[in-house]
Amino acid sequence: MISDAAEYPVNLYPSEQKTGDKARQLRSPKYVQLSTAAAITLGLIPGKMYRTPCTHCLNLLVTYPEGCRANCTYCGLARHREESRSYNERNFIRVDWPTVDYDELLQKIEQKADQGQFQRMCISMITHPSSDADTFTLLEKWTARVPHIPVSILSNPTTLEYNDLLRMKALGTDIFTVALDAATEEIFERTRGKSVDSPHRWEKYWQVLKWAQEIFGAAKFGAHIICGMGETEKDILNLCQKIKDMGGHNHMFAFYPEQGSMMEEWPAVDRGQWRRVQLGRYLIDYRGVFVEDMQFDAQGRVTHFSLEESELENIIQSGLPFRTSGCPGNQADDISACNRPYGDSKPSDILSYPFAPNEEDTKQIKSQMENN
Repeated sequence: MISDAAEYPVNLYPSEQKTGDKARQLRSPKYVQLSTAAAITLGLIPGKMYRTPCTHCLNLLVTYPEGCRANCTYCGLARHREESRSYNERNFIRVDWPTVDYDELLQKIEQKADQGQFQRMCISMITHPSSDADTFTLLEKWTARVPHIPVSILSNPTTLEYNDLLRMKALGTDIFTVALDAATEEIFERTRGKSVDSPHRWEKYWQVLKWAQEIFGAAKFGAHIICGMGETEKDILNLCQKIKDMGGHNHMFAFYPEQGSMMEEWPAVDRGQWRRVQLGRYLIDYRGVFVEDMQFDAQGRVTHFSLEESELENIIQSGLPFRTSGCPGNQADDISACNRPYGDSKPSDILSYPFAPNEEDTKQIKSQMENN
């Protein structure tokens, strides 16, 4: 069971041990890392996930002994951590990522070791000179061997050009996403830009988003956004509206202070703020509500969502706004295949529900939402 204190060993599948010189040879495209939830779903490591039997998205991460060359202040993979833990032992979005042989992983998926649980696969890029080319290799192999499971790309805009997006689509990418993360340009610069010796630039991220809009089309691109890095609720919902107006979807994450990151002392997101932003994002993305019609107080907090009380109550009771937001699978488009179990919170204090919240859950959500 995944508990607050759960720690799983980082093992190679199926027989190689990650020790000594071997650890320094684990690089994509021969090897990839996968999330703890995906490893449990495939039976590669022991464990059960709290209140959910599996993850429905196989989240993969390109991997190199040199690690990511970016220096994002909130990220467990950032360059500044390279002396504290070897790269393939670092945690990312709160959990460990075991390293596996990609061809053996493909074989396991072809044998349906996941029992048909995966509805989507996602390749996460990092900032590294080989990341682009290796992503193409991983993508091409996947679509040739496992064409029934659609692929998302979590891109690294810093190293991509227009033709790279064209190639990704030609190789079978279904959905293309950009980890914008910061809700404003000022926060982007403070957390992952030039001021922290990182190569990412706000303008390039938006350029790639616009390329994705053109190349992939409506509902086939989106942005990852982290709530709780100093923005107001109005800031982040204005951003959600902008992405929605472009035809994209918003994938929301709650800020969780990653141990060893430069923001490890930054407080986790305020629960009231998070719940109101989750609800606002859902209404913008799926219920035709416009941020211009919402009301905010002087601190930028939502005070009215522009819906009748009874309609809003029904939406809250459904629990849908508070489930993990991400790329869809084979269910309704407002239910994410990428449910990322406990990627932004502990099981004892769930922020993004990887399953349908029950009545007790919605009571707690409503109580949190009313907290200012």
